[in-house]
Amino acid sequence: MIKIAGIPVSFHPLFVIIMLTSVLTGHFAELIVLFGIVFVHELGHAAAARMLGLNVLSIQLLPFGGVAVVEEDGRMNARKEIGIALAGPLQNVILAGMGLLMHAAGWWNGASLTYFIEANMLIVLFNLLPILPLDGGKIGQAFFSLFLPYHTTLLWATRISIVFSGLLIAYSFYPLLDDRGIQLNLLMVGLFLFYSNWVDHGNIPFRFIRFLIGRQRLFSDYKPSARNAQPLVADSAKPLDRILRLLRREKYHFVYVVNAKGELLEIVPEQKMIDLFLNGLAVNHGK
Repeated sequence: MIKIAGIPVSFHPLFVIIMLTSVLTGHFAELIVLFGIVFVHELGHAAAARMLGLNVLSIQLLPFGGVAVVEEDGRMNARKEIGIALAGPLQNVILAGMGLLMHAAGWWNGASLTYFIEANMLIVLFNLLPILPLDGGKIGQAFFSLFLPYHTTLLWATRISIVFSGLLIAYSFYPLLDDRGIQLNLLMVGLFLFYSNWVDHGNIPFRFIRFLIGRQRLFSDYKPSARNAQPLVADSAKPLDRILRLLRREKYHFVYVVNAKGELLEIVPEQKMIDLFLNGLAVNHGK
């Protein structure tokens, strides 16, 4: 592991295996160029996060590219997440544009330039697929969190990622129809994404609790404004965790608790309900 601008940078074991394989197959130079392109892509994410006042915990180079891990402390809203996600592909568009300018100036020609531009555009298109943790998956998840409860957003973003990962795996076998070989790299990436999203789907309860803890910290430091306040109506018989699943990421909620007759019993701020839920978890865990 190395550090760049104070950010730990690590390599996934499978990425290292692919690098070693490229030496044996004579494609090491191409992989180094691709590594540089991916690294600039991830630095774009990290720079955007820091510009927005967020802490970048690490950058990990994965078989399909990389992931910049940003601390989830409640300050990450949908607009910031979309901006950070778009900052990566933007770097590749800039790099491709610089290559074209160098070509126009007569400074760079030939197959290496073609590979450089195609690699950048391939990284852009691939990362915009609606699969987590790719940029397209993050953009989609952040966009839908503007309109849907956050728990629902987590569920469907992961399910969509699983479906499209499966389609990616299926597409890797497409060349067999023309008596060509399987696209092995695409198959490995598809399997990796499918597995990681399958695991993440099972971890949604823990991810949602982390979201609640982030909101608890956020609203202990900042008072919610009337502009983002939204009422929720909940049956008093409904379990607390089911009520909290109705919370939206961009809103602060006051919960109108009613009985079976529809009579208003009390109005509870979401912060109090989150405290009750998390304290209940702590008590149960301590038993």
